[in-house]
Amino acid sequence: MVGMCLERPIPAIHTTSPGGRPMSAPVERASDDGLVASPCAVDVDLYLHPLLEEPPARSSAAKTTWEEYEALVARARRLCAACPLLADCLYKAVVHTDVAGYVGCTTPQERRAIRRRVGISLRPEDLDAYAGTRGDRQPIGHEDVLRMRAAHPDDSLETLAERLGCSLSTVKRHLRRARREEARGGADDSCDVDLPTMDQVFEAFEAVVEQA
Repeated sequence: MVGMCLERPIPAIHTTSPGGRPMSAPVERASDDGLVASPCAVDVDLYLHPLLEEPPARSSAAKTTWEEYEALVARARRLCAACPLLADCLYKAVVHTDVAGYVGCTTPQERRAIRRRVGISLRPEDLDAYAGTRGDRQPIGHEDVLRMRAAHPDDSLETLAERLGCSLSTVKRHLRRARREEARGGADDSCDVDLPTMDQVFEAFEAVVEQA
């Protein structure tokens, strides 16, 4: 995936820990081909930290737990802010997929606030889409399921899932979509909505981060 470089500055972000200690500079590591890896690919332990995966409620979190969480967010935000993939990452995390954890310089709560500002809502992350993958690690698409069904009309759904190398629920989901499309006499337009522009997402992002 080739991301879009961030052409506009992001809002001022906290670069110190709750105790006032300066956070370290962003980590950059060049691969063998000379490309610089994104921070989330380099500092995996940070981005998969349990507190960032499932942020605590401030009202119920112990003081030390909350301070640790704030320090983790400050470091992740500093690293994300320097990433050339930030614009693409933030837009997709806000507009296309409701992912968990710290993504695109935002917490889950901040992404929900951004969506409210731009007037969109997302369903929770569809884990079936990630479970339904083939040997080349590409997601099973709608047309893949329909072609397999057409080629093997007498197969059970379990057998189709085995042929595709995906979960049974993935096959069922795509076949339900096909039935809806057939009943409507055309393509499923349930996702045909006006999406916000990159500028609108970043304007909402700036407002939310400044409030935080």
